[in-house]
Amino acid sequence: MQFGAITGYVDLAQIILYLFWLFFAGLIYYLVRENHREGYPMESDSMGTAVIKGWPIPEPKTYKLADGSSVTVPELHRTEPEYAAKSTAAAPGSPIEPTGDPMLSGAGPGAWSNRADKPDLTAHGDVKIVPLRVIPAYNVSENDPDPRGLPVIGGDGKPGGTVRDLWLDQSEMLFRYLEIETPVAGGTRRVLVPIPFARIRRTEVEVDAIFGSHFAQVPTTRHPEQITFLEEDKITAFYGAGTLYAEPSRGEPIL
Repeated sequence: MQFGAITGYVDLAQIILYLFWLFFAGLIYYLVRENHREGYPMESDSMGTAVIKGWPIPEPKTYKLADGSSVTVPELHRTEPEYAAKSTAAAPGSPIEPTGDPMLSGAGPGAWSNRADKPDLTAHGDVKIVPLRVIPAYNVSENDPDPRGLPVIGGDGKPGGTVRDLWLDQSEMLFRYLEIETPVAGGTRRVLVPIPFARIRRTEVEVDAIFGSHFAQVPTTRHPEQITFLEEDKITAFYGAGTLYAEPSRGEPIL
């Protein structure tokens, strides 16, 4: 027998190879199992009747977060956000169409996730996204136009309100939202516009995703100077819905 051989048919290199195969199979099983901590069980995309549980689903594990709270995953009895839409056919993958007001249906580009209803925090425990009026140490760069006081124009060319403030991400040092004062029946209300949906010019701010009349419907925040994860999702989803549902022609083929 050669050096390293255990028997005439088995040697050390062969055993190491088999051990590697066992380790690699176990690694694949572990990664697939951990990948099922979120998103399961799923519902069928046909009529929402079949439940896809997936395999293997790991035992629930509780993680402690930096702010002292905890989260347990997988959360097999979680509540999903309600959406007003129906499938156009029974076949899996069929498109869904909103029912009722498509801007608030929670379907398609207006879908939102049921995130935590608490604000994001910095590494020091401070609220991360706040308006400039509560952090006077920060301001708009002299090299950029200051949108405060400028009119906001919707995708139909009609006014939707006036910019009153900007909301800053104190960790990333980026402006995340414009705070808009928009007229409503009996007065005014303040809503937020995500910066990516706004085109800031020297004389006005353009928001093509929605029309002037839609600003009064934008979901608002519970606290006037804070925004939660859930509120961020709902606000952004409203503007996302506008890209397709603001008017019927946006849902039609381009050609």
